[in-house]
Amino acid sequence: MKAEANKTASEYFAASRDVVDRSRVDGQFMDALVRIADVWTKALRGGGKILLAGNGGSAGDAQHIAGELLSRLNFDRPALAGIALTTDTSVLTAIGNDYGFERVFERQVIGLGRPGDVFVGISTSGKSPNILRALTVARHSELTTIGFTGQSGGAMLDLCDWGLCVPSQ
Repeated sequence: MKAEANKTASEYFAASRDVVDRSRVDGQFMDALVRIADVWTKALRGGGKILLAGNGGSAGDAQHIAGELLSRLNFDRPALAGIALTTDTSVLTAIGNDYGFERVFERQVIGLGRPGDVFVGISTSGKSPNILRALTVARHSELTTIGFTGQSGGAMLDLCDWGLCVPSQ
């Protein structure tokens, strides 16, 4: 049993390493990464915020990124304006109850987003209805729209100013 578990864990780590290796040498991926970093820098220097949303593990990713922006990553620096739209259970359940789960991020973008801000939708499939709605309203509200997604990009890429597609599903 232990040998089988070790083999499974080893295969998982090897697959993860392979995705990182493919990303590192993928010119399109690296260009998008640098462009997105520039967009974030410009927004933050201009007084804007980074709004982030995702479901499940992608919600965790949104929260982690917001935490790194507000706290510190690698060195002390001023706090940066990052907000995960996935954390306030009262807001999420009120919107979900009154408008439906597909609108939980859209309503928050309407209330919190301003021109000059950036909205980042995170969806492995690129098909999450609540992320697609939030991207749509963000674009109409003059926010820069960014998608973090899997290899196919799904429908969300058409709604993004910039997309970062990991070369894996």
